[in-house]
Amino acid sequence: MVCLSRRDLGLLVLRVGTGAVLAAHGAQKLAGWFGGGGIQGTTAAMEAMGFHPPKHSAVAAGLGEAGGGVLLALGLATPAAGAAAAGAMAGAVAVHAPAGFFAQGGGYEYPAFLGFTAAAIGLSGPGRYSLDEVTGHVLDRLWVVALAFAGSAAAAAVVVGKRAKGQAEGQDDEA
Repeated sequence: MVCLSRRDLGLLVLRVGTGAVLAAHGAQKLAGWFGGGGIQGTTAAMEAMGFHPPKHSAVAAGLGEAGGGVLLALGLATPAAGAAAAGAMAGAVAVHAPAGFFAQGGGYEYPAFLGFTAAAIGLSGPGRYSLDEVTGHVLDRLWVVALAFAGSAAAAAVVVGKRAKGQAEGQDDEA
């Protein structure tokens, strides 16, 4: 007889809910679903927000959200999924940071919450009710956690730093 675990059920609900939200956000960017702009609209938005090259940034953000979200929901390659989604949300936080914390004023509250939640799931693991469990955790090893989060942090730092530098240079040109 299999005993249901409240912890594993909680992780399942958290993974599926967070993954679905992230996947929907990514689908807006990549495919234009759910009222999104698709690649063309997201590319234009990325350019307006100061991300260069804008099309690469649009694809990366969309894949980080959609791919990370789907993998989180499935509980497959959970460390990489959490890291990818958290990295994508770091870029969104950088965009919204000038508006302050709260979402009602355009702040970074929502993307920060999604990023922290994705990171927490990636670090804690998917629980028993996951594809990582079915595959013997072959993609959920300690080295995967370290590599995924280090790579995501480095990529986010480069992208956000490059955007900040471009914005500072643009302000210098205006002065």
